[in-house]
Amino acid sequence: MSTAKLFWSKMKWVFMLILALVVVGSAIFLATHRTVPAKAPVHTAKASQASSASQTSAVGTTCTLLPQEPPPEFATVEFKTDFSKHCVHYSEILSGGPPKDGIPAIDAPRFASVNQANSWLKPNEPVIFFQAGSDARAYPIQILIWHEIVNDTVGGVPVALTFCPLCNTAIAFERTVNGRVLDFGTTGRLRFSNLIMYDRQTESWWQQAIGMAIVGQLTGTQLVSRPAAIIAWSAFKAAHPGGQVLSRDTGYDRSYGQNPYQGYDNVNQSPFLYSGPPIPGVLRPMARVLIVVLDGEAVAYPFDALKKVHVVNDTIGKTNVVVLWTPGTASPLDTDSIAGGRDVGAATVYLRTLAGQPLTFKFDGTNIVDKETGSAWDILGRATSGQLAGKTLTPVVAVNSFWFAWAVYQPHTRVYEPDLATVNASSVTSPGISRALAPSGGRSHRIFY
Repeated sequence: MSTAKLFWSKMKWVFMLILALVVVGSAIFLATHRTVPAKAPVHTAKASQASSASQTSAVGTTCTLLPQEPPPEFATVEFKTDFSKHCVHYSEILSGGPPKDGIPAIDAPRFASVNQANSWLKPNEPVIFFQAGSDARAYPIQILIWHEIVNDTVGGVPVALTFCPLCNTAIAFERTVNGRVLDFGTTGRLRFSNLIMYDRQTESWWQQAIGMAIVGQLTGTQLVSRPAAIIAWSAFKAAHPGGQVLSRDTGYDRSYGQNPYQGYDNVNQSPFLYSGPPIPGVLRPMARVLIVVLDGEAVAYPFDALKKVHVVNDTIGKTNVVVLWTPGTASPLDTDSIAGGRDVGAATVYLRTLAGQPLTFKFDGTNIVDKETGSAWDILGRATSGQLAGKTLTPVVAVNSFWFAWAVYQPHTRVYEPDLATVNASSVTSPGISRALAPSGGRSHRIFY
């Protein structure tokens, strides 16, 4: 062996030893820096005094202030945020591609009538249904997929309708925090593949999946969530023929109706730009679930399981609820068109007590009915026939999501399985997640102009 080859053969092991020491040193550094930060109180932003299953913000998350770190790259150029306050490590925050407001929120939404919207919405198209008082509105995913946030006022309540395509999370938040109405925009950043919003008043950064401020002046503040469900356009227009529909007249030129994330909704797909803790392997990371949190307990209802049973009578914490599933809603993240997506159905959650009367529900092969009166019910919790016709169940906040997008925050979530004991997700080994470079189909995941 030549002298040069012998030298490099020995040096290879030296380099490997140095690399191992660097990795160990980095791990020790991160571990020690995670244990010393001071506690920051978690505040709940309550715009109204009502506290019920239909208006909850408790997700069991905590926010602990961390020592100062260098902010995310270029953040100080774009934002006036107080980056000295944060309860997540900045290394967890990645650029999603667009700059600040590169994906523009809709700040002055215009609305169309059901008859007008019927000309451009297909019966199976997914819309986000939101109602405050008698004011019922539909926010088509074909619009939200391009804007991600709508700042609106519904029934006199300032709200933000949000949708993160990478997580399939549609969440409605009250915008009033400590008596001040906030307006939200997109940072262009992701954490665990989830949208990071910012408010324009303090430029604090908010994690959409949990509704919490993670960076800036309002760090630790928790937004109040309101019930918002992804349902089919046909279900909305049947229930609310006089409702309002977010108009395509947004002021922006977008290919509304087209899906820029073609092929992303695939259970064998990897979350885009996911870099975080291992995901509990009781479900595939991209499995579609409905998440409910009540009385400090979180439960995930896989859509595949709901499709088999249609109805789940359950108790979460101390609250009796019913989970309903009906077919007929397209996946917005499947094919190249929103309406062309495969049928994934719609799922909603309601209290199982009506005017003090406990109810038990079942699927009779055709309809969802209650055993006590035989009344039939629809996906919006309305009794459509029978003794209770015209009555409506109280909705519960429930979030349609991909499994990874929730489990990364709540690994101990109970997972519902029909005819089997429910599973504690944290006890199952993760199959692992690869860091994908782009959704299948080769499209950029974040389209902006």
